[in-house]
Order: sequence, then structure tokens, then C-alpha cells
Amino acid sequence: MEQANLGFLGVGPEDEELYRLLLRRGHFSQSELERHLADDHGRGGDAREIYHQLTELGLARESPSGQLLPVSPARAVEGLVENKVRHFRGELESRTATSRVVDSLLLEQEKSLAVDTAATNPGESVQHIEGMGAVRAVIDELTFFTRTESMTTNPRGVLSEESIAHARLLDTRVLRRGVHMRTLLDSAALDCPTTMSYVRELTAAGAQIRISYQPLERLIICDRSAALTPIDPARTSKGAILTRDPGLVAALVALFERMWDMGRELPAPEDEETAENAVANAFERQILHSLCTAEKDETGARELGIAVRTYRKHVASLMRRLNATNRFQAALLARERGWI
Repeated sequence: MEQANLGFLGVGPEDEELYRLLLRRGHFSQSELERHLADDHGRGGDAREIYHQLTELGLARESPSGQLLPVSPARAVEGLVENKVRHFRGELESRTATSRVVDSLLLEQEKSLAVDTAATNPGESVQHIEGMGAVRAVIDELTFFTRTESMTTNPRGVLSEESIAHARLLDTRVLRRGVHMRTLLDSAALDCPTTMSYVRELTAAGAQIRISYQPLERLIICDRSAALTPIDPARTSKGAILTRDPGLVAALVALFERMWDMGRELPAPEDEETAENAVANAFERQILHSLCTAEKDETGARELGIAVRTYRKHVASLMRRLNATNRFQAALLARERGWI
């Protein structure tokens, strides 16, 4: 039976031969690999470069002691298939965007359908999109054509499993194209394991995410050329305003940058695991201090420059972490732990 090879998955014959040898031997030290390259393999090049090449392909991994270890065949082939699929998908998406096939199909749709829930004149620089179904369709379209930068905010912070399922496809598509993604989440995200799990997934894929302790305006900005904002921030289900006006988009980009600068980096995973034993940031210490000095929530919120609703949300979160039944007890427990 003829031996199958990995060439169709993008692995060259020399790399495959080394991987097969690595599977037989179980490991390679750098010196062993250098000797093999010089004496037996007839292949030039630095052993460190070979280490890097095999690990980049997902065929091998480096142990803490510096040895090159083989990745299991099933896992290696699965990774090669995923890389190939990702490559082909990127090529197809790129060709689809440059061919403007979606635009031509949309023109056909506009000829035959009367859309009641959205503005139908694509030439207008500002459009009112009414109804969540129409808003989602616009977001899907904007995301599909985003090529350089994505800026979004989430004033609620908490993401439901349903919204994550919908967002994952869009976010993965954007990150796969190498788009620079920045997302701001309200600090309520830190108290939601489902949200934080997805946030870690996005950051591992290359997204930049920050946490905001200040009120956020809902924004979606794509390539600094199109922006989506709610018609009514208090009732986002009413719909959204889509603008491509350069002046308006520039103003919304500036607003996002100000909010981004005030945001805080995500806590490290180990910080989350020890959150019950340490305060994650100085802002929380300010909240706790205000419990001792401010007579009313309104006073504490005003001193910290945040909304009363946001202030109360942080107080409730800290009380849960301290296992306190009331605010007075929370202040005492915080003092005992040295948080204030």
C-alpha cells in the first residue's frame, strides 16, 4: 500500500520526514537534531529554525527542558486541516468582497422587496434601521465587509449564551481576516463566568478587550467609515442609526477612543481565581472607601464621577465577594482584609 503524505495539507516532504522520524523516536534535543541535519538528513539550516517550523505547523511542541516532542497524529492532522480551511475561507471571503457579488444581489433584492423595517436608500449617509431583525442584518453586512478595524462597546457587559452564539460567527470571521478588534465591556462582565469565558476566547484569538467602570455609549464602528448607534439608548430594541457621514463617524470614533482610554485591561486569569482574597484594582478600593464616608449612594457616585446605577452595581458585586449581608459589614470585612 502506497504511503500517504501530508503534502495536500501544506507540509513539505522534508518537514514530514522529520515529523515521522520524531514520531518514531519520541523526542529530539537541539543537539540531536543538529547532528541529524548535518550527518543523516543532508538538510541545511539552523536547528532552532527547524524547531520553529515544526511547531508553527503544529507537528511538534517544545518541552520546558527544550526537547522537541511530537504532537499526536490525530491532533496534528486536525490542526493542519483547520489551517487549510481557514486559508481557503479567507481567500473566498476576500474574493467575495472584491467581486462585490453581495452588492449585486442586494440590488436584486431592492428591486423586488419593500422593506418596512429599514431605510432602503443606500445612498443616504444616515439611515434609520427599525426593528432588531433589521439591525442584526445590518450588523451582519457591516461585519462581512470589515477589513481593517472593528470598535464596539457593550454597556450591559453581560453576554447571554444566545448572544454569544450569534456573535461568535461574526467575531471569528473578523479576527480570521486579521482585523484589529477592540471591544469595551461594562465591568458587570467580570461577575459573569459565561461572558468572561467568551472574552478569554476572543483575546486568545487576537482581540483587545477592556473593562469600563464608567457609563458607556453603545457603538459599533467598522473601518472608521460606518457607525451604528441606538435610536434610543434606553430602548435599544427600537432600532439603530447607521451613519457613513465622515464627520459623524469621526466624532463617534473620537468618543470611542476617549472611552477606551478610560477602560482597564482585563485581569489576568489567576487574578480572577484569587478575586475573593484580593481586590483587583484601585477603583474598587475607592468604592469601598466611599461606603465609609458617603452617607448616600448619590454622594458616593458623584465623588467617583459615575452614575448611581453603576455605583450600586459595584457595591453589590463587592458585597457578594466579601460575603457581606449589608454595607456596614462589607466595610468592616474590607478593613479586616486590608482592602481599605
